[in-house]
Formats: sequence, C-alpha cells, structure tokens
Amino acid sequence: MTTVIRPKKTLSLQDFKEIWGHRELLYFFTWRDFKVRYKQTFIGIAWALFQPLMSMVVFSLFFGKLAGVPSDNVPYPIFVYIGLLFWQFFSDALSDTGSALVNNQSIVTKVYFPRLILPISTVITKLVDFAIAAIILVGLMIYYQFIPSVEGILLLPLLLLITFMAALGGGLFLASINVKYRDVRYILPYFIQLFMFVTPVIYSSSIAGKYSWILAFNPMSGVIQTARAAFLHTAPINWLLILISFSASVIILAIGTITFKKTERFFADII
Repeated sequence: MTTVIRPKKTLSLQDFKEIWGHRELLYFFTWRDFKVRYKQTFIGIAWALFQPLMSMVVFSLFFGKLAGVPSDNVPYPIFVYIGLLFWQFFSDALSDTGSALVNNQSIVTKVYFPRLILPISTVITKLVDFAIAAIILVGLMIYYQFIPSVEGILLLPLLLLITFMAALGGGLFLASINVKYRDVRYILPYFIQLFMFVTPVIYSSSIAGKYSWILAFNPMSGVIQTARAAFLHTAPINWLLILISFSASVIILAIGTITFKKTERFFADII
C-alpha cells in the first residue's frame, strides 16, 4: 500500500509541530548554508564584516562628504552603518530565501520534510551574519562615544523580529513564484536596489518632508529609524512607527505563508 503525503493548503498547528520535530534538520540546513557561504574564501567569515564596512566607506565618501546628505546631527559613518546593518540582514535574507527552493531542488523532489524549513534556515543564517557585522557597530559606538539607552537595547530583539518576519514573508512569496517563473532571480536584485532607495538606509527620513508618512508603511523604514533613535539618539523613539512596522511585517509574513502553503503541493512537480 502506497502512502501519499499531501501538504495542507493553509498553515496549521501541525506545521509548527512538524518544524519542531525536524528541528535538527533546521539546524543542519542553517549550518550548511553558513559553512558553504564562506567555504574556500580567502578571508572566510570576515566577509560578513567586510561587506557592510566597505559599503559604509563608499557611502560616507560620496553621500556624507561630497553630497553632504543630512545625518540627523550624528557622524555619517555610524549613521549609515546602522542602516546598512539592518538593511543587509533584510536584503540578503530576502534574496536567498527567494531562491531557497530552486537551489535545493534535488532535495525538494526526493525527500519529504516540512518545506518551510528551507526558507527559515536561510533567514537564520543571515541573522548570524548580522550578529558578526554588529561587532563593527559596537566599535563605531565606542569611537564616537555613543551609549545606547536601556530602552533601545530592550527594543533590539523586537527590531530583529520585525526584520525577520518581513524578510521571511517576502522570501516565502518570492520562493513560491520562483519555482514556476525563474525570471524572479533576475528581477529580484533590481527590486532590492530600488527598494533600498525608498528606505532611509543612506539618508534621513526627514528628507521626505511632508511625505515621510508614506515611508512608515515600509517595515524596514520603521526598523532603521527606530534603531537610530535607540542607539544614536537621533530622535525620541516613535512607538506608533514601531507598531506600524510590526503590523506591516505580520501582514507580509501572512501573505507569504499563505501563498507558500497554497503552492507547496506543486513544488516537487514543477521545480
């Protein structure tokens, strides 16, 4: 007698139980992705530091020195670095999660396991990169003599959660589409670049003036503005902005998860 396993069309408690039951597999994929990322590279894990550091140097030169972009009365290097730190976590997680199924098609087509494990492990890997790159932020804060508020430190897990949910939700949606339409892998880098410029990563949200309220619906805008307020004291912490960012990320995660679950049963056939 042949047993056919059919994925459910909606997320349920059983899905969480399955993920928990396969937690060792989740750990394996996370470790594998992290190891493969830096395998046979000259500086290894230091790439997690090098990428945001070099971006900070370039943006500080062109936007901070030459263009004189406002930085809320704090030194531009640390201003832009804290934006790049959260943005890199989000953009790298979104990009790699969108390709998680296609990049693991040999496993997806042959072995049954909760497919959600692949995108979740990808985002966790980027969270590890975030933790490594945060070392430079600590150094910059010591150099520029910034002391984060207790409130700011307590907010950090929430900001990471918002970023995690937004990246995972967007990645789940893109991964579902990418299985059938491989154009996604070519369009996504341009989309991420465009999205960066409508997020206050390299500039202050005050530049938007009366239209700054539009940025509030971008969850990463709220995350970056709040991080700067908490760690660099650029402005009072805006709890309404945090609530909007959290709500937006929950909506993105819900849309991504629903899309993923509805198309999951076709993955092995069309990937």
